[in-house]
Amino acid sequence: MSKRLTVPKTYKLAIGGAFPRSESGRTYEVRSAKGEFLANAAKASRKDARDAVVAARGAVKGWSGATAYNRGQVLYRVAEILEGRRAQFVDEIVAQEGVTAAAAGTQVDAAIDLWVWYAGWCDKYAQVTGNANPVAGPYFNISVPEPTGVVATVAPQDSALLGLVSVIAPALVAGNAVVVVASEQYPLSAISLAEVLATSDVPGGVVNVLTGSAAEIAPWLASHADVNALDLTGAGALDWVDLEIAAADTLKRVLRPASAEPSLDRITAFTETKTVWHTKSVI
Repeated sequence: MSKRLTVPKTYKLAIGGAFPRSESGRTYEVRSAKGEFLANAAKASRKDARDAVVAARGAVKGWSGATAYNRGQVLYRVAEILEGRRAQFVDEIVAQEGVTAAAAGTQVDAAIDLWVWYAGWCDKYAQVTGNANPVAGPYFNISVPEPTGVVATVAPQDSALLGLVSVIAPALVAGNAVVVVASEQYPLSAISLAEVLATSDVPGGVVNVLTGSAAEIAPWLASHADVNALDLTGAGALDWVDLEIAAADTLKRVLRPASAEPSLDRITAFTETKTVWHTKSVI
C-alpha cells in the first residue's frame, strides 16, 4: 500500500469572516528557525488593508451593541476552542520559532489564560472606569466608556501567538473591531487563530488578520480616514513616529510601542468617555 501524503495547509488572509488570498496574488515563504520551508503565506496589499477596514467598520455596530456579558461569553468561547486545538498551535510555534515543545506549550497556555482574563473584564471595566460625577444643581452627571470604533494594530513581531492575542483581546472587550498586522516572521499561528475566532461566535469582520510586511501595510492603516485608533505595540522596529504623524492627520488615538502585558489600561486605551446630564425630578 502506498504511503499517504499529508495535505499541506493553505494560509490565507482573514477579512470579514472569510479567508481570501491577497488580491495582489502575492505570497512569501515562511521558513523554520532552521531555514526549512514551512508554508507560503499571503502577502497583504494596500487593497487588502482597505477591504479589512471596510469589514471592520461594518462589524462595529453589532459587536459594540452586544451586551457586555455576551461579549465576555464570546471571548471565553475563544479560549475554549483554543484549548481544544492546543496541540496544533504548539506544533506551529515549535516549527516557526524553533523553541521546545514545553516552551511552545507555555506560550499557548498563556494565550488561553489571557483570553479568559480579558473575557472577565467585559462586564466589569465600565463600572471601574465610569463614574457618577457630583455637580451643583438638580442633575445627574454620569460618565461611561464607549468603544473608539475601528482599531488598526501592529502585533508584536517576535511572538507567534501570545503577542497577537495580547493586542487583539483588549480591544475587543469594549466593543471595537480590529484590523491586525500579524508577525511577518511567524504568521502561521495568526491565521490559525483567525480560524479559531471564526468558530467561536466572533462575528465576521470583528477581527481581520493581515499577513505580510508591516512596513508596507502600517502606513496605509495609519493614514486611513476610517480607522479610529492605532496600536503600535509591535511597531518598535518601524519608523513609528511617522506612523504617529500620519495618524494625527485624521485625529486617531495612538498607543505607542510599549509592553503588551495584560492591564486595564490596554482596554481603556481604545475607549472614549461619554458624559450624560439628566435632570432630577423635583417634588
